[in-house]
Amino acid sequence: MTRRGEPPRAWQRMLSGRRLDLLDPSPLDVEIEDIAHGLARVARWNGQTRGPDIFSVAQHSLLVEALVCAMEPGMPRASRLMALLHDAPEYVIGDIISPFKAAVGATYKTVENRILAAIHLRYCLPANTPAPLAKLIKRADHAAAYLEATRLAGFSETEAEKFFGRPENTPRNSDALLAPMPPRAAQAAFLLRFRELETAGAE
Repeated sequence: MTRRGEPPRAWQRMLSGRRLDLLDPSPLDVEIEDIAHGLARVARWNGQTRGPDIFSVAQHSLLVEALVCAMEPGMPRASRLMALLHDAPEYVIGDIISPFKAAVGATYKTVENRILAAIHLRYCLPANTPAPLAKLIKRADHAAAYLEATRLAGFSETEAEKFFGRPENTPRNSDALLAPMPPRAAQAAFLLRFRELETAGAE
């Protein structure tokens, strides 16, 4: 709620103390701890998944990064990091299911892309994901959606294949990656993988 005459608030306060402007996000206001905290508490499939815990966007991100590596072994560290962060804007704007994204239109995508660019720049990555990598990440994203849909969200294999296609390659640890975790565990797993990739880049 804003006072009369004042512009509407367009920023989100994070637990780190940062304030991220959604319309003009600055890389200086991006912290990986905020991203991990938020993604671990955002539910995939609007929470309509089996098990006592949600399947979070943090876990989905880990699955997509593993699928990218399974599809294209030997991917460089920066590419794997962009795969891990492909849905990072959802730490502040949430996970909107695809049918609703289509109804909302281009505005959502514009805001999402601005935030993703700020996140990339914060971690010394290209502002825009290179087209070949973006295509590979989309393939992995669809493969992850198929696995999640059939194992967690109640889709039949035929139905999931119609919407997402059937995965060609799956990582060896896909069963573990598809086991829903409590938020703190998902947050820790996401942060650990980020740190591993960040450290690999420093070697």
